[in-house]
Amino acid sequence: MSSSPANAPSAAGHLRWSICGLLFFSVAVNYIHRLTIGILKDPLSQSLGWSESDYGNIAAAFSFAYAFGYLLGGRMLDRWGVKRGLPIFVFLWSLAATAHGLCGLLDPAQQIEFRYPWFSLTQGGLVWGTFAAPLTVLGFIGARIALGLTQGGNFPGAIKTVAEWFPVRERALATGWFNTGSNVGAVICPLVVQWMYGRWGWQTTFYVTGLLGFVWVAVWLWLYESPARHPRLSPAELAAIREDQPAQEEPKVSVPWLTLLRHRAVWAYVLASIFAGPAWGFYQFFLPDFLKKAFQLNLSGTAVWTSVFFFLAAAGGVTGGWFAGKLLARGWSVNSARKTALLACALAVVPVCLAPFAGSPLLAVIIVGLAGSAHQGWSANLFSVVSDTMPRHAISSVVGLGGFMAYFTGGFVNGITGQILQKTGSYVPVFLYFSGMYLLSLLLIQVLVPRIGRPAAQPA
Repeated sequence: MSSSPANAPSAAGHLRWSICGLLFFSVAVNYIHRLTIGILKDPLSQSLGWSESDYGNIAAAFSFAYAFGYLLGGRMLDRWGVKRGLPIFVFLWSLAATAHGLCGLLDPAQQIEFRYPWFSLTQGGLVWGTFAAPLTVLGFIGARIALGLTQGGNFPGAIKTVAEWFPVRERALATGWFNTGSNVGAVICPLVVQWMYGRWGWQTTFYVTGLLGFVWVAVWLWLYESPARHPRLSPAELAAIREDQPAQEEPKVSVPWLTLLRHRAVWAYVLASIFAGPAWGFYQFFLPDFLKKAFQLNLSGTAVWTSVFFFLAAAGGVTGGWFAGKLLARGWSVNSARKTALLACALAVVPVCLAPFAGSPLLAVIIVGLAGSAHQGWSANLFSVVSDTMPRHAISSVVGLGGFMAYFTGGFVNGITGQILQKTGSYVPVFLYFSGMYLLSLLLIQVLVPRIGRPAAQPA
């Protein structure tokens, strides 16, 4: 371990933060591509004749595809490396985002019907079901599946890049910074997409937003190289990056899934992803509806308060990462710093159960914004726990596995949320559920990984 002062890495250079900036923009573009269809839901439904169930099928297709994309993307990035793998994923998902516009060439009046076999307990055997949908719906389902499968590589690749480019005490901060790209993308997407739609229509809007990803790929290919080979990286900054990393790069090794599941740290990350991970999807898909129904807001008011939420949440990832880094700079162990930061975030989420009882949208957004901010800080530190505890060649695979579980579980959580709303019309049980999931997750982390350290992947 280097005895350099706390400010030595900053004095050594800033190229690693330029790499972090590239990750920030990849996440922002990711969210713009992901959320554009939601902003255009009403005009698309009106012009293409979609029903609510049609749109629901399109949304479901993305959710489940993204879960598998997260799982497979992490695995592939560990094999390819981020220099080659990450731009491949961004290029492919940009093609998928652009392909949404091509669906305008399909005939909106044409219906497609499929018959499929399934086993029915009530009818005592194999029966045939029928699925009918407009051709444009099937086109968008295909585009959303392609988008979900390819976007899943973004976060595993970003976490792997941070592990290569940042010393341990800066990883949570760097993760927090690039993760704010999700908030920035979510904030600017409604404004930019509505502006483009009003001037060019929905097809061109998809084409232009898709172009952003191709621009990012060009910049990445021009700027990125691994730290050991980067011509613009100074020896001083390289030394700062490696101050608590192995002196030599680890060989690329394919790690079998069963081998990963032998490690306690993997189970800790997966279980935390299952219990706390779905909260972010809940905020994305249900917060506008909660605000609209709770305070009788119009579309404009709902959009403004939703944007305020994302602004508040953006600060959490940076603050959570900064807090852990500050503790490490003061001499705290990695174990104490990470878990203290996770505890602070988990406690900040607890008051979210009071959001349904807030007397004004401002108070409700402050309460939920604190929880969203804490979630981002939690994510920054939880991602860093993976890079703290796993060999570098397995990081993306582990992040991908946790992301798969979070989004796959989130699909069911969102479905149950819809059933709760249909039966009770109340968000109280859902907010109450999420208010305690982070503390439960931290308890599981403590039980499975009593001490975070390197090498810290303890076999179970």
